[in-house]
Order: sequence, then C-alpha cells, then structure tokens
Amino acid sequence: MDSAPFERPPTDQLPDDADDFIRDALTRPIEIVHQDEHLIAVFKPAGLMVHRGPMSGPDEPVLLQTLRDQIGAYLYPVHRLDRPTAGLILFGLTSEGAKRLGDLFETRQVRKTYEALVRGWVTESGEIDRPLRSGPEDQATTQEASDGPERAAVTRYRPRRRFETPWPIGEFPTSRFTHLELEPLTGRWHQLRRHLNHLAHPILGDHRHGDHRWNQAFFATTGVYRMLLTAVRLEFPHPFDGRPMRLEVGRGTESDAALAKLEPFAVV
Repeated sequence: MDSAPFERPPTDQLPDDADDFIRDALTRPIEIVHQDEHLIAVFKPAGLMVHRGPMSGPDEPVLLQTLRDQIGAYLYPVHRLDRPTAGLILFGLTSEGAKRLGDLFETRQVRKTYEALVRGWVTESGEIDRPLRSGPEDQATTQEASDGPERAAVTRYRPRRRFETPWPIGEFPTSRFTHLELEPLTGRWHQLRRHLNHLAHPILGDHRHGDHRWNQAFFATTGVYRMLLTAVRLEFPHPFDGRPMRLEVGRGTESDAALAKLEPFAVV
C-alpha cells in the first residue's frame, strides 16, 4: 500500500483554547504501531478527538482524517478514546476487518491496559464494579444521558508505585500519588475516570471528573497540566488468522515528565 506524503493539518482550525501540546502533536506524523492489510494501530495524541461527533468543532482536525491523509487509505473506526486520553487505538483498513475487530471488542476478546497517575495512595489491587449511565457522546442529548439506564461497568486496578511529596495541598502538609495500571472489562463513557473518582482517587489532570484543586496544585509544581491517562497495551487474537497480538506504546511525554518529577519521592 502506497503512503501519501504527510502534510501538517491546519492547526489554525483547532479550538482557540487548544493546548500547545495538541498543536505540537499535529506537526508530526501520527505514530504507527502496527499495520497489515486488515488493520492499523496508532498512538493517539492527547487532546485529539478520534472522529467527528457532537462534541467536535466543525473544522477541528481529528485523528480519523489526519491518519487517513497520512497513509492515503480509507479507515473504518472500531473503538475510541476520550479526547484527553492518549494511547493505542485500532482502525480497520477494510470493512470486513473493522467488522471482525468490532466483534472482538463486543465479545470482550480485546484486553485493554491503561496507566494513570491518581491522587492519594492505593495500596492494594482491586476491582470496581459500579454501573454507569451513558454519557452525552452516546446519546442525542445530555438530558437523555442523565435519565438513561445504568449499564454494567467493571474496572480492575493494580498499584505500581506510590509517592509522597513535600508539596502541601490545602490542609495537608504533603501530597500522595499512585501510579496505577488499569484494565477496563467493559467500555462505558469515561469509565476509568468516573470509577477512579468514585474510589476517591481521581486521575491527575482530569478537568471534568477530577479534583480541580489538586490539578491546579500539580500543574503549579510540575508544569504538567494534561490528563495523565494513557492506553498503553492492547491484546487480542488477530481477526483473520487468530495469531496472538500484543501491541504496546509508551505513556507519552507528559506522563513520563510527571513520573520523573515524582521519582525522588517514591515510597519503597
């Protein structure tokens, strides 16, 4: 398959309040993690929507069109990541490939792993089993979303490292953080963000479901503002030949920068 030369999308069409890192991300080609005749896996930069919808601006660049122009091929959406979430995402390169990938997601044969930095200490692994209502991106109106039925939602979590810094926030003389590994067993709107907020461990930089005071304090101390949630791994049987697929990416520059700031304060 021939690839068309990469052309930078018109960043002047981004929303006026778009962060500089979004504009910077769009000056480089989208990172391709895997590509074959049936599917493509790429790293989605934080801040970039996967495809157009009710929440996107009419002329806002989105991943679907940006990647399509980059590789010179039609793409079929299969799943999505929230706008502020970075990480691995799959597209079908044929309609049959997209259908088979969709079937794998529907039958929960795709194992998804995320990494996040959250407020407070999480000392043990666990599972959040808490039903969630659909969100406005899944419904015609926000009213329908708030009144809609709850659907099963399950998230597993495992702490990787804990940190305690000498940075006072509010009445606390120190600040505690945990680097978590997350596995959503279902795919609800903002599931990880809402579940962790319910657990009283909101994701740092989540400006919708998180803790505004902690977000601002963390930014003032570290210079990191974006939401620290990345889809780092996808595991699934290839939809055509069944071979095991394990695709992985790094956390991204912002998450790496945040963890580097916290490293001196790691708790053994």
